[in-house]
Amino acid sequence: MNDLLSEERVLQLIHKIRNQKVMLDSDLAEMYGVPTKRLNEQVKRNLDRFPMDFMFQLDEEEWEILKSHFATSSWGGRRTLPYVFTEQGVSMLSSVLNSPQAIQVNISIMRIFVKVKEWALNYGELALKIKELEKNSSEYHDHIAHIYQLIEELLRPTLENRPAIGFKK
Repeated sequence: MNDLLSEERVLQLIHKIRNQKVMLDSDLAEMYGVPTKRLNEQVKRNLDRFPMDFMFQLDEEEWEILKSHFATSSWGGRRTLPYVFTEQGVSMLSSVLNSPQAIQVNISIMRIFVKVKEWALNYGELALKIKELEKNSSEYHDHIAHIYQLIEELLRPTLENRPAIGFKK
């Protein structure tokens, strides 16, 4: 079970579909220790708990794209398109799957979703700081280039700055 719940493993199972971070029903079922068919049966019995922003079914194109991301497919004999669950959907699964393993898996997954959000937030802040630095460095670069230009002009001998050689009139 620890192998299934490793942070790295769960992160690999989170996909971005329709601009949402989601997990496949088959991956969740494996972690919960139940067949995918049973997980989906429980969900269908409690459909009022799973609105479209908690869970949705992939269309053919999305499913093909998702399968193409993997070199070898372990999904072989699936007859129906998979359901995917958003963070809220994963959380709601704990109310329809009450086994101790399901509860522990849910807690672990929710913690990982929180870490992903924190990382994304930090990444956004970091991107803003980098843009600020780029802007400031280009301003500083212009100032430094101007200073170098002035120094070069001061060091360059000109006829006006040279003392006159010869007799004074």
